[in-house]
Amino acid sequence: MTSAVVLGLSIAMLVLLLVAYLATTRQEKRGKTVHSAGTLPQPQPAPVEEPASPLAVPGAGRAGSDYPDPRTIRVGDSVEYQGVRARVLGAIYFSWQGKEWTHYLLDDGTHRQQWLSVAEQGGVAGGDSSVLEVKLWTTVPTQGMVPAKSMLIMEGVEFFPIERGTAAFRSEGMTGRPDRGLLDFADYRADDGRLLSFERVQGQPWTASYASPLPPGSIQIDRRKG
Repeated sequence: MTSAVVLGLSIAMLVLLLVAYLATTRQEKRGKTVHSAGTLPQPQPAPVEEPASPLAVPGAGRAGSDYPDPRTIRVGDSVEYQGVRARVLGAIYFSWQGKEWTHYLLDDGTHRQQWLSVAEQGGVAGGDSSVLEVKLWTTVPTQGMVPAKSMLIMEGVEFFPIERGTAAFRSEGMTGRPDRGLLDFADYRADDGRLLSFERVQGQPWTASYASPLPPGSIQIDRRKG
């Protein structure tokens, strides 16, 4: 075989290999193009928001909220609650085992005797806020009853003891109590949440009252002038 023939065959083989390579490369590109066109971007799911943690609602009973602070009530002020307007005749300041609270004697123009109690409880763990407990107390006849250390029945309702002790107090204004002294108390709660409290200044008979909780923000204060 002559050199010319061998050279011609070699060139022909190179051409065939080049054509096969180009055909293969073009086919791969076409496959990639089809795959890319047929693969649409998948929509990403919207981020799931975690439910918000319960937050303290302004006016829900924390000291420093934007309502008149019941702890600032003074003798001679007028207060309004549940559509009733009353004058503060006197106040009794109590202390017992590191706790302090105040009872305000109210005069709403009727012959019933009512007291408004304001007590500051400890704040939520890890926080500085304190919680105010405000209750409206209405005197009920005891008919000679004395507070028992176990369950007692008042007007057909069973009340169970929750706390009792002897608190020191001082009075201001018209309260019907001595200027200073000691007061025995015994608190009870019914299954439906009703509260009952017995109190007596040492040396005097027991008195009893029912309590109705009030939201601190529901009390309006009209300051005494002068």
